[in-house]
Amino acid sequence: MLNVQNKRRGVTARRGDGTFGEIIPGETPIIDPGYRVARGPISTVEIGIEVKVLAKAMIKQIDRVINDLRNQVVQFRRGGGNPICIGIVGINHAESTIGYEGDRPFPTTGKQGFLHPFQEAPEAERRLTVAAAPDFDEFLILRFKATNASPYPFEWKDYNETRLDYAAALSRISARYQQRF
Repeated sequence: MLNVQNKRRGVTARRGDGTFGEIIPGETPIIDPGYRVARGPISTVEIGIEVKVLAKAMIKQIDRVINDLRNQVVQFRRGGGNPICIGIVGINHAESTIGYEGDRPFPTTGKQGFLHPFQEAPEAERRLTVAAAPDFDEFLILRFKATNASPYPFEWKDYNETRLDYAAALSRISARYQQRF
């Protein structure tokens, strides 16, 4: 059961970005045409997913992102059970990008404090892999390129690599689910 509210009844915990679990007994699931997974309120978390995106000034925020990811695993496990915990992090590899504070643009320059995403991405990925990934059953890094400038182009750094990593992760998650539940 997919829980669109991302919370369990009777368990106080920070909600994740996606939760799947067992429906509360007596509740009627919502079955949407064309989908295989029903929606409704859950009592357990069998799969918990936390997603973060690093697009600009990655190293400045990496400690906060790592702490958010690691703390979310604790939240998924709160209330008992043995959920499959999944972390997904998008990391920008663009040649340049623009950040905004209100209407004020802050383009990257390539200089200290304003590095381009491709300059920061390898170190951000290294830190995430060392400090956050071990806490998750599955940790997927999605490498992309986005400038945040009109016409807002987006592309995968390596589409085939991304497709294969994603498919392999789904296979491993499915196998873990069959073993645990």
